Amino acid sequence: MILTRKMIRTTASRLFCAMLVAMIAWGTAVPAHAADKGSKMTKRERVCLRNGNKLYEKKRYAEAEVEYRKALQANPSSEKAQFNLATALMRQGSVTAQQDDDKNPMKQAEGILTNLAKGAQDKQLRGKACYDLGNIAYGRQQYDQAVEFYKHALRCSPDDEQARHNLRLAQLKKQQQDKNQNQDKNKDKNKDKNQDKNQDKDKNQDQNKDKNQDQNKDQNKQNQDQNKQNQDKQNQQQQQGGMSQQNAEQVLKAMQDRERATQQRINAQQAQQQRHERQRTNKKW
Repeated sequence: MILTRKMIRTTASRLFCAMLVAMIAWGTAVPAHAADKGSKMTKRERVCLRNGNKLYEKKRYAEAEVEYRKALQANPSSEKAQFNLATALMRQGSVTAQQDDDKNPMKQAEGILTNLAKGAQDKQLRGKACYDLGNIAYGRQQYDQAVEFYKHALRCSPDDEQARHNLRLAQLKKQQQDKNQNQDKNKDKNKDKNQDKNQDKDKNQDQNKDKNQDQNKDQNKQNQDQNKQNQDKQNQQQQQGGMSQQNAEQVLKAMQDRERATQQRINAQQAQQQRHERQRTNKKW
């Protein structure tokens, strides 16, 4: 397969985005010994959290998800179990999948993290939820949202250097994105301007064409009227003069023919008379 320039640029852009996403550190599961503020952790909840964290560290995220769900069954209000479940789901999902795909674990994780970012009693856990939401937005190239989530994370945890690092990355990407959008906007604006200019040019050409056609039509009509006037004038002159030049020539020729015939008869009569006179002179008496 021959790679076009467009395909090469697209592939390079995807690889670059993948490298940047890889540079972003995702959140980790919260240890089971960190108890929720305002709530008492049950023994079953603690055991399930520990089992889930061990599986998570071994990158067995689907099995870890099962353990975190068991911990939620033991204590549905456990913020630690909710956050760890969202973390396991993120590892199984994809940020590039359709956001309305209910089967994508990333969508489920995003819903859990959003609730924690808004209402978690643990301020640090609230900051971790905002941090992970920022990573999700960054992976979708929604850099404006990523910037806001990282800022919220830093408000909750001012010493979070990773959140501060990701914030700088998101701000740089947002600036580049805004620049590209402005370039595309100017390009579209110039394209529309050229299209309007071409349309005006075509319109003027059509108007000039119609104008020339109308002028030619008027000129032809004037010529026809002039020819008709000349013909009427000639007919009128012929009626006033009695005959046309052609008729006059025909009459003149007829008169010449009659004069020639008359002259021939006169000559014939004179010749006959001369013969009679010679006969009388030559007669013997």
